[in-house]
Amino acid sequence: MTLPKIPTPTFELELPSTGKTIKYRPFLVKEEKILLLALESQETKQITNAIKQVIKDCILTRSIKVEELPTFDIEYIFLNVRGKSVGESVDLIIACSDDGETQVPVTIYIDEIKVQKDETHTTDIRLDDNLTLRMKYPSLDQFIKSNFNFSEEKTISNIDESFDIIASCIDMVFTQEDSWAAADCTKKELKDWIETMDTKQFKMIENFFETMPKLAHTIKVINPKTEVENEVTLEGLTSFFG
Repeated sequence: MTLPKIPTPTFELELPSTGKTIKYRPFLVKEEKILLLALESQETKQITNAIKQVIKDCILTRSIKVEELPTFDIEYIFLNVRGKSVGESVDLIIACSDDGETQVPVTIYIDEIKVQKDETHTTDIRLDDNLTLRMKYPSLDQFIKSNFNFSEEKTISNIDESFDIIASCIDMVFTQEDSWAAADCTKKELKDWIETMDTKQFKMIENFFETMPKLAHTIKVINPKTEVENEVTLEGLTSFFG
């Protein structure tokens, strides 16, 4: 006996990176199971892979390649899929910064959470009067592979990881007369080329990552003990897991 199919609603969402509208559906019980198993593992890589798999299953627009989407697109899509699947809001506990200990429960509505864009951000970096470096955004796969971390602590390991992610995000280098595609270079060639930059040029590349679009939401909470208003900015997908 063949059971009837259960209809699933579809929704539309605009990708922050391109403005393109995509169609998606909520995740189903089978996908929720994938997420729960990953969350139970408490392994970042497994959780990230689960998120990627769920997004692949839920995006109905065929032309979308999840592996190539910028991380902030991935986070924004997943947050909205989750909203249509298990609830349009998330309940969080926020620590008040004025005393560093009081915790306040808050409810955040998912449709209020957006990808924030810095007006000064650009993908074209003018290295000198002749050379321009064009960057592309890191994908979720690139973050998984390198375990990249923009921490202030500069260990040798972190520096190597930084060079890996920067090399993977180079799109092309060009002048008015010529252009060189990163796809035609090896990773070693790209990393060696990065090492020839001076400190000012490298800082411009770091600024690209620091100012790139990010999933963020700022809320204000009143500390019930001190009655001081605290402004808290949540960034990244994991900040919104209730």
